[in-house]
Amino acid sequence: MADPIRPKWALVAHGGAGAISREQLSAEQEAAYRDAMSTAAEAGAAVLRAGGSAMDAVEATIHILEDDPLFNAGRGAAFTAEGRNELDASIMDGETLRAGAVAGVTTTRHPISAARAVIDGSAHVMLGGEGADAFARSQGLEQVDPSYFFTERRWRALEKGLARLGLPIPARPVGVTDQAAGKATLVHEEGKHGTVGVVARDALGNVAAGTSTGGSSAKRWGRVGDSPIIGAGTYASNKGCAVSCTGAGEYFIRLGVAHEINALVQHKSLSLQAAADHVIQDQLTALGGDGGVICVAPDGQMAWSFNTSGMYRARIADGAPLVIGVYKDDA
Repeated sequence: MADPIRPKWALVAHGGAGAISREQLSAEQEAAYRDAMSTAAEAGAAVLRAGGSAMDAVEATIHILEDDPLFNAGRGAAFTAEGRNELDASIMDGETLRAGAVAGVTTTRHPISAARAVIDGSAHVMLGGEGADAFARSQGLEQVDPSYFFTERRWRALEKGLARLGLPIPARPVGVTDQAAGKATLVHEEGKHGTVGVVARDALGNVAAGTSTGGSSAKRWGRVGDSPIIGAGTYASNKGCAVSCTGAGEYFIRLGVAHEINALVQHKSLSLQAAADHVIQDQLTALGGDGGVICVAPDGQMAWSFNTSGMYRARIADGAPLVIGVYKDDA
């Protein structure tokens, strides 16, 4: 039998997983999310078509998603119980195993670029809080006033969540306006784990993965989920695969989901889809966690798996059409 044709490049993106069903999304909301995923995936594909690296494609795609208020990352970030937006991101290069991450940044417009700068501009892997923002400034990354991340829909979600928990509602930030009000009104908030992520394989056969999030609404005590943790929410190796996760972060951390999928591909020779399904449908489900993953392998295999009713997702490859999914029964 002839070897399958391997695409010169491939890219898969996600925009969060959770209780996403046809009964919950209006036609206008569904169309907005499908269009947003298409725009982001095409941005990354353009980088790969031009011979760009997997790392460049991941960063470019996540920039689009971080700037889109539909997603809980960057501009659409959730609020902490104190009424702040604290952003996390990570990125990993499968060729070299170099990785960078930031947690709790509040003024850096594109956390994924801060994560990449950790690779290129420091001797570290993860930076957090004010130090991470200070580092981003030192690297010349764009800074914004925290009000840039404010969206009315996310603020109302915070108020609702705190009331449900019986916790005090913080004072509304002074002078803020929802600069993305039109599109932000289409956000699907309830029951969704808001994270964005991208995995890519470039023409040289190198893979990369990146993940960015605004965290969970009404989170307390500086909580950090799996998104900035290498091996939990993000992992990439040319010997296995690249993985980005979205879901209930505490469970993904406990399982080391991203690294676990890579290990099954690298050491057990499972197909990419089989490895993703085993970890998500079996291990994660058995532990009581929910969410999903996207994956790409150096040979161009692409996969996604999730145990929720939906996950915003897209895939595209050289010689293959763009595929967009929202619900469980989509392609």
